[in-house]
Amino acid sequence: MSQLAENRYPTVPELVRSVRELAAHRPELSTLRRVGTSRGGRPLHLLSVGHSPRAVLVVAGAHANEPTGGSTLLALAEQTVRTRALRADTSWHFLLCADPDGASLHRTPAPRSLLDYHRHFFRPAGPEQPEWSPSVLPPDRLPPETRALTGVIDELRPFLQVSLHCTDLGGSWVQLTRDIPGLAEPFAKSAARLGIPVETGASDAAGWPVSGPGVHVLPGPGSAAAYPSLPEDARHTTWHHAHRYGGTTAIVEVPMWASDTVGDVAAHPAPRTAMRTFASRLRHDARLVEEVLRDALPRLPRAEGPLLRAAKWALGLVPGLADDWGRLPPAGTSMAYIGSVDAFGRRLPLRAAAMLLRVLDSAGDRAAPRLDRLVTQWSETFAERFGARWVPLEHQVEHQARTAVEAARHAREALG
Repeated sequence: MSQLAENRYPTVPELVRSVRELAAHRPELSTLRRVGTSRGGRPLHLLSVGHSPRAVLVVAGAHANEPTGGSTLLALAEQTVRTRALRADTSWHFLLCADPDGASLHRTPAPRSLLDYHRHFFRPAGPEQPEWSPSVLPPDRLPPETRALTGVIDELRPFLQVSLHCTDLGGSWVQLTRDIPGLAEPFAKSAARLGIPVETGASDAAGWPVSGPGVHVLPGPGSAAAYPSLPEDARHTTWHHAHRYGGTTAIVEVPMWASDTVGDVAAHPAPRTAMRTFASRLRHDARLVEEVLRDALPRLPRAEGPLLRAAKWALGLVPGLADDWGRLPPAGTSMAYIGSVDAFGRRLPLRAAAMLLRVLDSAGDRAAPRLDRLVTQWSETFAERFGARWVPLEHQVEHQARTAVEAARHAREALG
């Protein structure tokens, strides 16, 4: 795969072309079809390999700023076509990109630094994210990408759905909607073999039960959210849709840049003080972005595009989240967990600033240089604080693909 050799993530059109060639090479095994259309009129494609009624569904591109999944999906599809044992009693189905509109707005060429990454950053507002929209929107307002995804789940009734995600900076971890016994060991071995740290205190899974280091299981109904102010609830996402058919979803996260701080299980010396400090910094940094936005807003077009909507959405999360961090006991007290919250608090205003900067740059607005300085400073400070080191793309893909295969194997064995 040339993109892997170049440490380059494929675009959605490149991914579609590669998968079409793969399906044409083995037409007796493979079918590529259109299963929906995005809001912007882009097709959503599904590749199916094998004919067993026992299905695994692999979803890439659910978050526009997490490009590793496309490369992993292609590697998994090639492996499935090539390896008879993988499809002996399982069919594999690959949703090439759950959000092609979003993917068209986030560009990750061959990034040399976190600053390069943020120069072309896009992550949609929550209601526009295919997997997360059911947690914040009523059923009659769901975007077509979400309806296409749930329609595929309804058709296939997969015993396992694997959602391929990645983080900009940190380690690797897995979130499960139900436990998959036996997965934690091969996951940890794969990460160790490739020198990828396992993130033991991911704030995304704050308060979730742990099945093994870096493997978290979604809490059951009635459990309180770690951050009550955040509108999204993982139990109402498309991840849970497979449960109506007895299925499980595994969300596999890999880092683009690794940090060796994310596996530190030692107790933090002052977790509550640290959380209050993060809350104060979060409010301060968000105010700096909001000041630029207020200055520039009268000069911007009235119609808000997706970049501006997403920047405003991210800024809107800050007050409640900062309040949660300042008043609630920490959901974890390890160095890894407190460090993960630190990273989350840096990401939110940085991402808002990066997306707003793209809006201002395109408009030639005079406030752009001020925001450019913030994006540059925050990106460089983020990388320095966590000792960012690039994870070769082939290692990102190998670990994510291997974890997906192991999740399918162990989930299949559990079915008997």
